[in-house]
Amino acid sequence: MDAPTERRPVVVADDVHVEYKVLATGKKPGAADSGRRLMQRTRSTRTVHALKGVSFKAYENDSIGVIGSNGSGKSTLMRAIVGLTPASRGSIYAASRPSMLGVGAALIKDLSGERNVILGGLALGLSMEEIQAKYDEIVDFSGIRDFIEMPMRTYSSGMTARLKFAIATAKDHEILIVDEALAVGDKGFRDRSEARIRDIRDNAGTIFLVSHSMRSIQDTCNRVIWINKGTLMMDGTPDEVLPEYAKST
Repeated sequence: MDAPTERRPVVVADDVHVEYKVLATGKKPGAADSGRRLMQRTRSTRTVHALKGVSFKAYENDSIGVIGSNGSGKSTLMRAIVGLTPASRGSIYAASRPSMLGVGAALIKDLSGERNVILGGLALGLSMEEIQAKYDEIVDFSGIRDFIEMPMRTYSSGMTARLKFAIATAKDHEILIVDEALAVGDKGFRDRSEARIRDIRDNAGTIFLVSHSMRSIQDTCNRVIWINKGTLMMDGTPDEVLPEYAKST
């Protein structure tokens, strides 16, 4: 998808391939030799080609939805952009270090939510003064004020995800990757999350939103990348891509 020339590219994926080896445990044993084969199972490796020559450019102020069925390569692509998964072939260039929601927030389950807000803010590079100034906003955004003094091991997975999102987005990012965060919480939290993503984008940030919610993609993103079995199928506006994706599913 072409973008106006005045906008600066911030992420460039150039013919990115990701391959990795996994263990294969062989064929299922038959009844006659099942006991012997269970004790003598042979192991071999096979290569999984998770990304197959993916290329695109992401520009500042882009909010890019990343869609595809489970196992299509969406998360592998995001991890490659962040640098957690190395490309086997091809290259990824970024104008600054991308942040993935939750990776920067060093949350510790035995500590309270309050202490984790402080630790997560420090992990993002905020000063104590900045954390104190943003503390109430973070807690209110997450919607867990009644539990903020309790240890995080008592939180549900949804409460933990909401707090991670609130911490991670308390700082403006040039490149932010959000993976399914909007799937947690009630409609009020989803609305707040989508508004926060738009704010980051409007402040010259670039967002990658990995989601199975086509409504969130339609409401939040100006562009959609569709990945299927490691291949880039389409790259265009939501109105162009989402109907074609719906036909395929």
